Amino acid sequence: MIGARSLPPNATAGQRLAHWALWIFAVLVCLFLVTPILAIIPLSFSAGAFLHYPLPGLSLRWYAEFFGSEFWLPALWNSLIVGVGATTLATGLGTLAALGLWRARFPGRTVAMAVLASPMVVPEIITAVAIYFAFAPVGLANTYLGLILSHTALATPFVVVTVLATLSGFDPNLARASASLGADPLTTFRRVTLPIILPGVVSGALFAFATSFDDVILALFLAGPDQRTLPRQMFSGINDNISLTITAAATFLVLTSVVLMAAITALRRRAERLKGG
Repeated sequence: MIGARSLPPNATAGQRLAHWALWIFAVLVCLFLVTPILAIIPLSFSAGAFLHYPLPGLSLRWYAEFFGSEFWLPALWNSLIVGVGATTLATGLGTLAALGLWRARFPGRTVAMAVLASPMVVPEIITAVAIYFAFAPVGLANTYLGLILSHTALATPFVVVTVLATLSGFDPNLARASASLGADPLTTFRRVTLPIILPGVVSGALFAFATSFDDVILALFLAGPDQRTLPRQMFSGINDNISLTITAAATFLVLTSVVLMAAITALRRRAERLKGG
């Protein structure tokens, strides 16, 4: 088992007990966090029309309604449009910011990093209100552009953090060697730097997409009727009329998040293997 391999061969009985107690505690915490989510998934396959257990039967009717409904599909497409747009901008801006912070050594570097990371620690409701009052006077509220820009501001710190973590293991001598051989900065970045930090860039992009795709608070403030995202539509559906189609939408969001996290984990392990090699 993984837990047994992580223990040193000469571990005392107390160390073994503490080790396994920590693992058991971690598993219990994970179950506590995941169980409410897992309770929703079976309801999406219910043949009934109410949120209750035991299930009266199994059916795919709610998934058929979700993927074939004019109420839900536009919201799904809006989430994809906004998510892809925000991810593209956040990945580009975050990677450039991470490279600048990594290369530069100036007195305000810590302050700049704190400002870039502030959307991760400031309550999102405060960010949403601030962005709304900034965007509304210039006509960016209730527009795709406004929603994409707001999600970009929310997602960029995740790219900055992941790319900086990857750059911490990057050898600057590789870039200097490329420059000494006559390569310009753009060629050095494209042929030397980017291939090495690519797992961090892709991981940051996946985090950015997950952040945008799952967001509801910014959509509540900035999305008009034509820009309603899937989480925003779910929020409205819960307020107006609870349908088990919402459980199908929720399951879709959960599975999307699981796939993204699995991809991030695979990229992180690949980066560790490359670094170790």
